[in-house]
Parts: sequence; C-alpha cells; structure tokens
Amino acid sequence: MTEPTPNTSTSPKTYPCPRCGTQTAWQDNKYKPFCSSQCKLIDLGAWANEDYTLPAETTPFSDQL
Repeated sequence: MTEPTPNTSTSPKTYPCPRCGTQTAWQDNKYKPFCSSQCKLIDLGAWANEDYTLPAETTPFSDQL
C-alpha cells in the first residue's frame, strides 16, 4: 500500500480579484482581497457612491418626518 504524497507545490494560492477578476496571489498581497491599489480605490468609491445596495421592502423610518 502506498502513502499519499503531501502537496509540496510551491506555487502561491491565487484567487480572482473581486473588482476586475485578475488572478491574484493571496500571500504577501497588501491590497487583499484586491489585486492592486487601483481596484481597491474603485471599490471604495463604489461604496461611497452607494452603488452597492441590499434589497429591502421598506426603508427604515420612511414613515417618520
């Protein structure tokens, strides 16, 4: 019976940048989870512009003046 060989691959784990989809190394990436400073700032701008929303049936406090 043979023993399984351990995964000794030295290639870094990669993942797609959530902004542009470029495959990016996770280890030693100071812009995690983004691939670059540019993608990080674009995403921050989208949050500031309220481009990201969650669906809701009513707005909290919508009936109060």
